[in-house]
Amino acid sequence: MRQIILDTETTGLNARTGDRVIEIGCVELMNRRLTGNNLHFYINPERDSDPGALAVHGLTTEFLRDKPKFAEIANALRDFIDGAELIIHNAPFDLGFLDVEFGLLGLPTFTSHCTNVIDTLVQAKQMFPGKRNSLDALCDRFGISNAHRTLHGALLDSELLAEVYLSMTRGQESLVIDMLGDSQQDTGEAGAPRVKVASLALPVLVASEDELAAHEAVLNDLDKSIKGTSVWRVEPAPAGTEAADAQSA
Repeated sequence: MRQIILDTETTGLNARTGDRVIEIGCVELMNRRLTGNNLHFYINPERDSDPGALAVHGLTTEFLRDKPKFAEIANALRDFIDGAELIIHNAPFDLGFLDVEFGLLGLPTFTSHCTNVIDTLVQAKQMFPGKRNSLDALCDRFGISNAHRTLHGALLDSELLAEVYLSMTRGQESLVIDMLGDSQQDTGEAGAPRVKVASLALPVLVASEDELAAHEAVLNDLDKSIKGTSVWRVEPAPAGTEAADAQSA
């Protein structure tokens, strides 16, 4: 699987009111391995950055004046992300800017060229509800050094996010992949290893008596609060029952 970790820096917070992209950093993962095949552009936005944004990224108008305009890098960016899965922290922000930039050039939306988008901010909020989930906070949480990050930079932030993403999702692959030997893997059409699930001896963890009692107590409290029977006590209908009922109605 080809994945691209992407980050941007911009002149401000609102693409719809004229703010522009000034830096793009992309880091490539292939089957969860960093390839070193990265893409990085500084871009001349043809306008000044807002003072607040400038304090974050430090990219001055003078520095960006001789850099290419977005129209000059759009094709290279599109080709690099084409057909890949994108991984972005707070994806709506970056994708909103990039869709506007592509729209200004009369091109199809930026997101139409990728297969899927993973928002690591959404993932982090699900994993760590109620906690700070900025990129810096996640680096601290996973023990990833960001001491060299004094200002935001698109490529540096993409590299850090790649490490964060791999740390956040490491458990997803360990249950199955770590249990497999080479002889238990098959290869699909795209050359990616496929798991022969039938060959795995997956452990079954049975609830203890104390755990069952605690579960029953929770259900009793739910029943009491709704003055009835909670949905968790209802047995699911056998497969196909709903379809049969619909046909007979």
